[in-house]
Amino acid sequence: MTETTLTGQARKLAVRLDRPVQYRLELGEQSTGLNGLLGQSVSLRATGRISCIHCDRVTNKSFNQGYCYPCFQKLAQCDSCIMSPEKCHYDQGTCREPVWGDYFCMQDHIVYLANSSGLKVGITRASQLPTRWIDQGANQGLAVIRVRTRQQAGFCEAMFRQHVTDRTNWRAMLKSDADELDLADHRDLLIAECISEIDALQKRFGIHAISVLTGVEPVRIQYPVVSYPEKINSIDLEKNTATGTLLGIKGQYMILDNGVVNIRKYTGYELELSLH
Repeated sequence: MTETTLTGQARKLAVRLDRPVQYRLELGEQSTGLNGLLGQSVSLRATGRISCIHCDRVTNKSFNQGYCYPCFQKLAQCDSCIMSPEKCHYDQGTCREPVWGDYFCMQDHIVYLANSSGLKVGITRASQLPTRWIDQGANQGLAVIRVRTRQQAGFCEAMFRQHVTDRTNWRAMLKSDADELDLADHRDLLIAECISEIDALQKRFGIHAISVLTGVEPVRIQYPVVSYPEKINSIDLEKNTATGTLLGIKGQYMILDNGVVNIRKYTGYELELSLH
């Protein structure tokens, strides 16, 4: 017997730091906890309806994880500087949405190190930790530098990227927990290697705008995973229904015994979750 539990427009998985991380699948106005479904047979399918997460316009294709094409073209949150924050042009007066820029870009950001499939550098708004680490499937995270704006975070990330990748190998992340790293040691080495560039940024923006964090301990993150797959098979919900036993949730992925589904990829899609 199949019981449909919820149907609605998908957003990224809602998370809460706990041991293990607590996950909720939110579809429209409905939601359900996923941790309690571990070991159960579930089905997840796309109904074929896609609507913009900003204006709710029905669209044939989703752009930039959830937007219709007109919104993708006009919204500041879809600008190229979101992916390359060092290219932020807010201070030039050319931001598409200055009010949104005040809220999103002109806020304190954290430059961090994380360990998901190995050591990586990243940035996020200060208010988004540890959510950002969880969304990336990191087993460890450490805040390294606090800055006043997103652009400054981009400059710091570009500086660290000369020594550390900013990429996550998602397939490796979904095959196992990452081997534990001494993030504090990696932080100290990076700061030493980049001290002249950090000094230059502090002279440019002010010493209080670029603050190297001290006395901060790494955060360790545990995920609700019964077992990891030996082989990663990514299920495309536009072509197939994902049906199988739920073995875990990590990052933004639901791990089934026959494949994995990246829920964030289907932001804006109407999805239907069924229990068997």
